[in-house]
Amino acid sequence: MLILLPPSEGKSAPRRGKPLDLASLGSPGLTPARERVLDALVKLCEGDPDVAAKTLGVPKTQLDLVRLNAEVRRAPTARADQVYSGVVYESLGFATLSPAAKRRASSRVAVTSSVFGLVRPADRIPAYRLSGDAGLPGLGGIAAHWRDHLGDAVTEAMGTGLLVDLRSGTYAAFWRPPAELAPRVATVRVLHEVDGRRQVVSHFNKATKGRIVRALLEDGRDPRTPVRLAEVLRDLGWTVEVGDPTAKGTQLDVVVAQL
Repeated sequence: MLILLPPSEGKSAPRRGKPLDLASLGSPGLTPARERVLDALVKLCEGDPDVAAKTLGVPKTQLDLVRLNAEVRRAPTARADQVYSGVVYESLGFATLSPAAKRRASSRVAVTSSVFGLVRPADRIPAYRLSGDAGLPGLGGIAAHWRDHLGDAVTEAMGTGLLVDLRSGTYAAFWRPPAELAPRVATVRVLHEVDGRRQVVSHFNKATKGRIVRALLEDGRDPRTPVRLAEVLRDLGWTVEVGDPTAKGTQLDVVVAQL
């Protein structure tokens, strides 16, 4: 099983640690694509900070994020599961997983990254600011860039198991499963139900996804199909509805009434 997460917009910048070493990251086949993003990002952010901020969609009151990007190659790094923060990662709580769940996370969890494409929890990365819907001079749109490169890396990471796709729409655009993988792809949507009405609420969605990942890692079972995943999630206490299989996979709706 491979659980594919979105990154967090906010990140905890490491205060100490070795600088970035692309050769040490997982999915080494992505190194040339990572180099291209880093080159374009650093070049932009070493120039006029106001131009960089506008290009990246960063408020002019947060030019420190531009400087963060300019120094991304020489900045301290830490494990990705310590750098990524935000609601999903707070609810997942990598640091407080049991030893067995931490071992499972190392092989079962991957994060989609605008800079690095695919990141494993133990990969050492610096903090950065680059949204998935951004574009870089000389490179073009980030999503389009990764669509050309991520397929082999994700397919290899999946192996013969199930893909549990928890990415948001922005990061889902980085790579879409081909039809031949659809029987082994489960996309998860979280719906908040109040007085019989259902809607997607960002905070509920993110927090519940983090808790789902934590529960799956602690539980240890390795479902091989979307239907079996739904059964495991029901055993763990969630209300789950299974959609019809499509050429893109099977959607599971997790319905929550309260956080």
